[in-house]
Amino acid sequence: MRTRVTATVVAVSGALALSALAVPVAQAADSVKGDTKITKVVVNGGKDIVVGTSTKKITITVTGTDPKGIKDGMAILWRGAKFEPERLTGVVTPVDDAKCTKVDATTGTCKLVLNASPRALATGNAGSWKVMAGLLANGRAENHVIKETYKTVGVKRAAKLTVNASPEPVKKGKAITVAGALTRANWDTKKYAGYTQQPVQLQFKKKGASAYTTVKTVKSDRKGNLKTTVKASVDGTFRYVFAGTSTTPAVTSAGDAVDVR
Repeated sequence: MRTRVTATVVAVSGALALSALAVPVAQAADSVKGDTKITKVVVNGGKDIVVGTSTKKITITVTGTDPKGIKDGMAILWRGAKFEPERLTGVVTPVDDAKCTKVDATTGTCKLVLNASPRALATGNAGSWKVMAGLLANGRAENHVIKETYKTVGVKRAAKLTVNASPEPVKKGKAITVAGALTRANWDTKKYAGYTQQPVQLQFKKKGASAYTTVKTVKSDRKGNLKTTVKASVDGTFRYVFAGTSTTPAVTSAGDAVDVR
């Protein structure tokens, strides 16, 4: 998929692709008819969407009001400077119709399940995505609301982090080599590859202690590998911690204990 396109659709609800909202979505992004209003949109439970090398199902809920109540809902994730339907490229994957629940006479919440596919996303599109949301009211079919960019959400490439401290056991005062690797999902190849030139904290927790402390910052090499040395002093556990970036989430390795004698 070309990464230079203006926007990329991840998914669209099945029902509204064929409903009264289809025409306004295709012709103009922001569209309001009647008194229908969107009051809240929640994507993936309020968390970033983190996708590895396989398709991940995510949920979007769209809540709103209308004097006649809410009948149907839609949501699209897209990326780009401007929503231009005729230029969207990628795999459009409707999962199912929106499931709408009546809150009261005027309020309703519509739940949609979307497929975030690595192939549809493409590696170059990790980062901030926009959420188009819409609601269709009961009664007159044309009463609706569509917001091109109701909110934004982070769509990130899943990461992995490992650690290995050696030798074990080690004599007090001798050098301990702490190696590891920082990798992240490549959505084009569906494999994990090294995340290069990234700062990663080496942390240590003394045996019996409750918290880790930062020892130093290590930068991943051109293959994503990490390696540094520290002087053995007391028994404890080492781990690596990556703070994350705009395209990759924070990740912490498991701990590796060392026995100092």
